[in-house]
Amino acid sequence: MSARNNWEHFKNFYFDFPSIGLSIDLSKMNFSAGFFEAMEPRMQQAFAEMRELEKGAIANPDEKRMVGHYWLRRPDLAPSKEIREEITHTLAEIKEFAAKVHSGSIHGGGGPFRNLLLIGIGGSALGPQFVTQALSHPKTDKLRAFFFDNTDPDGMDRVLTSIGDSLAQTLVIVISKSGGTKETRNGMLTAQAAYKNAGLNFGKHAVAVTQVGSELSKVANQEQWMTQFPMWDWVGGRTSETSAVGLLPAALQGFDIDALLNGAAACDLITRHWTVESNPAALLALAWFASGNGKGTHDMVILPYKDRLELFSRYLQQLVMESIGKGLDRSGKTANQGIAVYGNKGSTDQHAYVQQLREGINNFFVTFIEVLKDQADANPFFVEDKVTPGDYLQGFYLGTRAALHENGRQSVTLTIQDVNSTVVGMLIALFERTVGFYASLVNINAYHQPGVEAGKKAAGAVIELQRKLLGAIGVTAMSIEEISKKIGSDDLETIFKVCEHLAVNGRLKRSKGQAPFDARYSVA
Repeated sequence: MSARNNWEHFKNFYFDFPSIGLSIDLSKMNFSAGFFEAMEPRMQQAFAEMRELEKGAIANPDEKRMVGHYWLRRPDLAPSKEIREEITHTLAEIKEFAAKVHSGSIHGGGGPFRNLLLIGIGGSALGPQFVTQALSHPKTDKLRAFFFDNTDPDGMDRVLTSIGDSLAQTLVIVISKSGGTKETRNGMLTAQAAYKNAGLNFGKHAVAVTQVGSELSKVANQEQWMTQFPMWDWVGGRTSETSAVGLLPAALQGFDIDALLNGAAACDLITRHWTVESNPAALLALAWFASGNGKGTHDMVILPYKDRLELFSRYLQQLVMESIGKGLDRSGKTANQGIAVYGNKGSTDQHAYVQQLREGINNFFVTFIEVLKDQADANPFFVEDKVTPGDYLQGFYLGTRAALHENGRQSVTLTIQDVNSTVVGMLIALFERTVGFYASLVNINAYHQPGVEAGKKAAGAVIELQRKLLGAIGVTAMSIEEISKKIGSDDLETIFKVCEHLAVNGRLKRSKGQAPFDARYSVA
């Protein structure tokens, strides 16, 4: 194709959305002839389903609940007066609480709060972590943020060590809808122990974000925590960033949460259009469908050329993979749908896995995110004559995009002006809507997660087996087979793995044999 024809092709597949500060370039995707026309009936069905979702239709039949994260940005669209008032009241309470923390009228055992420790997992941590990375600045942040986002004791120890002597000036937010999420509960118990060991009253430093009447809410009431903010059953964890889950830590850090909500609302507005060319989420959903032929056969590589967006790929991993990765379609037929998501940032990835992207297996498409503004400083630093580091960053993006295209690799480019609260809200809303549209196109339910629940149940079974095992092992060393027989379980592999873990951590003694499986275990 000649340069002139390339230019005409680029113009045909470049879509500009100035009202939300976004442009989308689909010129490097391999759409088949007539693709958009053929997909029009499915896309219209997706628009209709989204409209019903926003009206309050039951979207999660497993739990008989609505899905209303869109109402968080436009409470007037919520289906009941009660929901509208809850959203508005909660936002006002978040702002009031953050203002009192910033003024010092709400403070910890060591004076005004300087730090924030957020304890959560999945959407309760990934969203706040992404927003923190995107918007944080050491000179303007009101509180410095730390996270417990796993049940790894070493990881929690490292965070507590980083907080150090300022634990008394650290506000803790514990986020769990039910209060039964084990990773979050374990993090809470670890934090409680740290405060107790420091001679501090944990309740005077703690805030809960949870459902009314949950186990976490009961703990917060019993221990007289500072306050609680609500989670609602119609907001899923992976779409909760514009609820108290994300807005509370953002407000406490001093971010502009009104701008974030406005950016999301503006994106919601434009993605309600029923014309594909004027709807950026519809265009992205169709690009996803075309790349993987509606089967998810191509992974999605997220490559933002901005350090502030480094965690966007992790955030999107949960949003996309938990929403789209489903074994059955909505009629109960086997579907095995999914889109694998990975990425880091440019140009770092050019020194990591771009080699494979260009010359290895062609099983992906790239989503480039181009940020036009280099830095807040109006006086750029020049590393060469008339060349800044930001010029190189754009050069690496354009060069990588061209190199991939030359070798038949597909890509989408999202172009934004800057990374700020408004743009972050827009990006969150854009991909939430895209996931919803894509799920409709491939006939799956984006709003439940049976695989996650299966993993939780399996983990619970392992913990119960460990309890039996520890109750059965005594001073006389026992083999794996002997332990299996004594506790009445034929899951020898899990027994072996549990015993090895306990032995390394000094909770069992291990006597070596000729092979690992010949080891014998006794009480430590």
